[in-house]
Amino acid sequence: MSYTIDRVIDSADFEEVDRRTRAALANHGFGVLTEIDVKSTMKKKIDVDMDPYRILGACNPNMAHEAIAMEPKIGAMLPCNVILREVEGGIQVSAIDPLASMQAIDNDDLKAVAGQVRDMLDQVVQEI
Repeated sequence: MSYTIDRVIDSADFEEVDRRTRAALANHGFGVLTEIDVKSTMKKKIDVDMDPYRILGACNPNMAHEAIAMEPKIGAMLPCNVILREVEGGIQVSAIDPLASMQAIDNDDLKAVAGQVRDMLDQVVQEI
């Protein structure tokens, strides 16, 4: 089982894909809670140059609330990360597959919620 939902965008630059990703997330009820510029962090911390790479910590509050009500410690696995990275041929967008990340939790109701979030994230990635 793959642990991400992926798509390569070859018709836009990094910042345009970032803008489109945030808009698609918002259209599906997700907000971006955190943002990590990995390229900048690696340069600053260990003086390593790398291609653009950004992690967006996305959260759909309704789905997060439902999951936390079922499994209070699920917050350790939130938010849903979406990465943007420059690859040969374009900008790759990869969203976590919540079903894959929830495999260790024995709660079928939670897995049903994870499936709903997976479907939402799949729609987000396809809309970018």
